[in-house]
Parts: sequence; C-alpha cells; structure tokens
Amino acid sequence: MGKPTGFMEIPRQDRSYAPVADRVNHYREFVISLDESEVSKQGARCMDCGIPYCHNGCPVNNIIPDWNDLVYRGEWRTALEVLHSTNNFPEFTGRICPAPCEAACTLNIDDTPVTIKTIECAIVDKGWAENWIKPQIAKHKTGKSVAVVGSGPAGLAAAQQLARVGHRVVVYEKNDRIGGLLRYGIPDFKMEKVIIDRRIAQMRAEGVEFRTNIHVGVDNSVKELMDNHDALVLAGGSELGRDLPVPGRDLEGIYYAMEFLPQQNKRVAGDKIPSAASILATGKDVIVIGGGDTGSDCIGTSIRHGASSVTQLEILPQPPEKENKGLTWPYWPTKMRTSSSQEEGCERLFSVNTKEFHGENGQVTGITIVDVEWSKDDNGNWKMSEVTGTERRLKADLVLLAMGFVHPVHEGMLVELKVEQDGRGNVLAETELGRGRTPYQTSVPKVFAAGDMRRGQSLVVWAIREGRQCAREVDAFLMGSTDLPR
Repeated sequence: MGKPTGFMEIPRQDRSYAPVADRVNHYREFVISLDESEVSKQGARCMDCGIPYCHNGCPVNNIIPDWNDLVYRGEWRTALEVLHSTNNFPEFTGRICPAPCEAACTLNIDDTPVTIKTIECAIVDKGWAENWIKPQIAKHKTGKSVAVVGSGPAGLAAAQQLARVGHRVVVYEKNDRIGGLLRYGIPDFKMEKVIIDRRIAQMRAEGVEFRTNIHVGVDNSVKELMDNHDALVLAGGSELGRDLPVPGRDLEGIYYAMEFLPQQNKRVAGDKIPSAASILATGKDVIVIGGGDTGSDCIGTSIRHGASSVTQLEILPQPPEKENKGLTWPYWPTKMRTSSSQEEGCERLFSVNTKEFHGENGQVTGITIVDVEWSKDDNGNWKMSEVTGTERRLKADLVLLAMGFVHPVHEGMLVELKVEQDGRGNVLAETELGRGRTPYQTSVPKVFAAGDMRRGQSLVVWAIREGRQCAREVDAFLMGSTDLPR
C-alpha cells in the first residue's frame, strides 16, 4: 500500500489535455503528463483496503497496489518489473484502456479512485526514457515453431511470451505494417505509432519474425502454415463491421469506420492515398452512427479534417450522469461519459434510429432518423419502438458506420481451417479446463485462438490477457509443461 493516510490527505489529480483549439490542429498525442513527484503522491493514495478490487477489475490482473506503493517510495525500476510481470504492453493500456481498475477501486465509492492508469503509463514511459526496457532473449531454443496470425495486441502478446521461452515465432500480418488495430484503428492523437515501433524492435531482438503483406487464407494457404509450424495461433481480430441495411445504403459517401480511420493513420505515417479512394471529412456535414470508442475516433478525426459539423447518433437512451454506486461498484458502470473527441465539438443524439439515407446523383445528402423508446416485454427482454411523429431529416455529406463488429471474417482462413464456431460466429475455444479440450485450443488440435477472434469485439487489455494465457497453453501443448504465467 502507499501512505496509510494518503487517501485522506492527498486529493486525486489526473493528467490533463491540451486546449481543444491547439490539439485539433495536429495528430500528435495531447495528454499533459503529471510530473514524477505528483505521480508519487498519487501512488500514496492507494489504501490498505483489505481486498484489492482493482485486481479483479483489471483483465490482466495487474498487481496494482504493489506498484502504487513502489512509485510512492521512488522505486520506479522495481515498479516497472512488477508491472511487466502481468502486462507485456502497459504503454498501450496506459493510453487507451478505459481503466476498469479505477471503476473497481475502493476509493471510487466516493468518486475519487486512485489514478491507476496514469501511474501505469508513467512507470512504463519512465522505463523507456531511462533505457530500462531491454530485450529478454531466451537462453535456450526449443526447436518448436509457432505461427501467429494477426499482429494486434493479442497476437503480439502471445508472440512475445512464446519467443521468451525459446520457441521460433513467426507473426503473419495482412497489412503493410505491424500492429493490427493499434496501428490502423487507433488514431495517432490517442497513441502515436512510435509507441508500437519500439516494442516491435524489442520483439525482433527477442527473435520474433514479422512477415507483413501476407493475408493468410488469401495470399497463401493455411495448409502451408500447418505444414511448417508446430502450432498456430489465430489472433486476427473481429473485423466484420455491423452494417445498416436501410434504403439508400448503396449511396456514395457511406463508409464503415474502419474504411475511414486507417486512411488517416496512413497519411500520418507518410503514405499517399489516391485521391479517387480518399475519404475526407473536410468541409462536410458528418454523421457518425454509433456511440462507442470507434465513433469517438471518427469524431476526432473528422474534426481534424475540418468538418463543417459532426453529429453522433446512438440508438440507446442517454445514460445517467452518475451511477448508483450501491448497485454497480466494483463493476464497470453505465453512466454518461464524454470522450476527448466529443469534447472537441459534436452534437450527440440518443435514442434515435436511422430509417433511410437520401442522395442526389448517387451521393448521400441526408439521413432520416426517428426517436425510439425502450421498454421490457412480458419476458423481461428489452424491445424498441418508434415514437410516432418524430421522423426528421439531417443533412449528411459523409456517413460513418461505427456500430461495432459482428465477428471475425470467415471467408478464407477460417473456412479453410474448418474450425468450430460459437453461436456468435467467433472461433470456438474455451478459456477454462474441464470443458473437453485444452484452454484456447480450437476444434483443430494444433490451432489455438485468442483475443477478439475468440471472444468477440473487446478491449485491448482483454486482448493482451488472452494472448498471454493462450501462449501458456501453446507452450504446454508443445512441451508437456510450462513456466509461463497465466
């Protein structure tokens, strides 16, 4: 724990943002960090709460009280070792995780949780600055080879863990750069890509091989991977976007978020996007359909493009401003949240459904929406009904669909592998023992699955957890036992 009376003496203080007028003019990160002395003081607020609910709130089970205490005492390097013992990439989670650990913090009962995410990020950023983070090269090679398909956080975590115990690991990525959703889904203003590049350099030094521009199941067959490797990890993510099949959907100017966001990341990286294929919000009235993080990323990117207006539509009701702690704590609560992108300037409409897209000469020009009400039927299931007389039209030059992802793309790799799927179309693989097969193992014995490919659309922190746990099961499968942590 930190200082025994710290939570009573020291107020919560968190990182801040650069002013909106400044940050919307560039694509760099704009978080203003706390200085080390203030971070140490925040670590002192961690209380001896008896049961550290933050452990359960954190999907990777970070040992949060320990590194809070170490930061308070100035033992930053040891804090980094403790942090890395559960999380391969805390610089990712320290930037883009929604911090369910803070929702679970005992101090969150009165809305002043320890600034866990800020402390985590400060620890790892100091580790990089001080050159403490080095490659961990396996002392012995096992002679076993593992193919990892997908280089998002699940694939990278699995690859790093397997390489560190001596396996040959080859990561296959369909895009031109490594990183998956981290590279081409998260805008640079939330996480600059040098953050990924330095981890990739570390992993290369640890022996991980990266092969880009290889779409497994399209550019080469799965059989080739199965013949050349002793195990295969599917970590390609949940990429099939949820569509909106209403009249006018075929008009130009309506795109999935993941058609729009990667283009801007490529521009920031120096790539040239052909003008005929370029999707820009400059001077346009933009409608973002979907109220989650991906929708917020579309908002922030559109504002930086110079959109005339941005409106975000959410089919669900507006959440309460404050949760009922007696009902929700220590679990993640439903409450009104405003992202940094939403703060930059957009109109948010709740409880609205899209009825139709309108256009001229094949180009979208507007959208008809209607208010909806939510109620429970006799079986307790929520149902939606339209509110009569509330139909109206909004101007729209660009519509971005950010309504989440349905499941992994089945065509190609998954069809060729013939792996069993769950009821939602994800690759079926259990995470616990006693359910018929090894955890994370698919219906094809030497094939494992982790991350969004297995669990469906989720958080980066869950992807890292699953990649680590999957690596442990792959190592045990290949060697008969394992020393990797679960």
